[in-house]
Amino acid sequence: MKLECHKDKLGVALSLAERATSKNPTLPILSYILLEAKNNKLLIKATNLDIGIEIEVWAKVEKEGIIAVKGSVLMGFLNNSDRDNNISMDSSSGNLILKTKDGEATVKGVPYDDFPEIPKISGATGMVIDSGILVNGIRSVSYSASPSHIKPELASVVIYSDGKQIIFVSTDSFRLAEKKVSAGLTREIPQTIVPIKNAVELAKVAEELGGHNMKIFLSKNQIAIDGDGIYFVSRVIDGSFPDYKQIIPKEWKTEAVVLKEDFLRALRTATVFSDSFNQTTISVLPGKKKMTLKTKNTDVGEGDLAIQAAISGESIDINFNHRYLSDCLPSIVSDSVSLSFSGTGKAAMIRGVSDSSFSYIVMPMNR
Repeated sequence: MKLECHKDKLGVALSLAERATSKNPTLPILSYILLEAKNNKLLIKATNLDIGIEIEVWAKVEKEGIIAVKGSVLMGFLNNSDRDNNISMDSSSGNLILKTKDGEATVKGVPYDDFPEIPKISGATGMVIDSGILVNGIRSVSYSASPSHIKPELASVVIYSDGKQIIFVSTDSFRLAEKKVSAGLTREIPQTIVPIKNAVELAKVAEELGGHNMKIFLSKNQIAIDGDGIYFVSRVIDGSFPDYKQIIPKEWKTEAVVLKEDFLRALRTATVFSDSFNQTTISVLPGKKKMTLKTKNTDVGEGDLAIQAAISGESIDINFNHRYLSDCLPSIVSDSVSLSFSGTGKAAMIRGVSDSSFSYIVMPMNR
């Protein structure tokens, strides 16, 4: 192969592809990136068998060819080379020779015969959506997925449609986040359970599409997106996501509305004095029109911070993991947040005021 292409665009493509590689002792080829030059394009492919990506980069191809190289080595050269915008590649004797205006490098190639095919979803018709929908939806809920893979459906993000909306949900059984995004769908999206690591990569690739329209493909075993020269595919989990709507309380005994910045500042203060369990006691005081956050650590001291609140209902004292409370706040776009409590020892809900698109359920801690 012999070609010339834009260095910056190549760097972005390699960065995405490198995230799809893996260190697999039994299949070392998975730690390599496949480069294929044809039809005035450089095709960049990578897979770890769980996800796969194929990216097209425009190139002036003088000679077609294919080679597998370490993406990290190629990126290292690009990131530290001169400011010349173009780079030339030439394969010779199984190696890849890179040249910029003021630099040259030789990257060792390996036999590519065992490189897996990037799977394509056959028989499926893509549905056109805005790439920003996936970015917004996944990032609004991904933090509440379980870090443990004992129950794969909990270490995931579930995606499905409800009318014209796409709904994203994740839970680790202690908390649950739900985000609804209007999408103007032309047909239904069945419940699709995407492993959390794959969902994060899916959002990363969708973000690179910069809000452009893309096609989303779904099958029993895979989910894929395709747009602007980028194709990304991930396996999905064959299982059932919990019927999470059953755990949402039907009525609330107490509601406190506070400014998001005040609440966030109080939670940050809580981290200074919290114990190893991150326990924070929230007290809602209707008579004083305030909500307090108390933390205590026998080795450090204790803190007690009050914030103004608009309160309805009865007073309550309840313990939470303060990290669980703060995790959801970046997903809330409103300046004020509503905290609804169904009673001591029962789940609470956090939402943005006048924003029904995001809901967060969190269970309290035992003392």
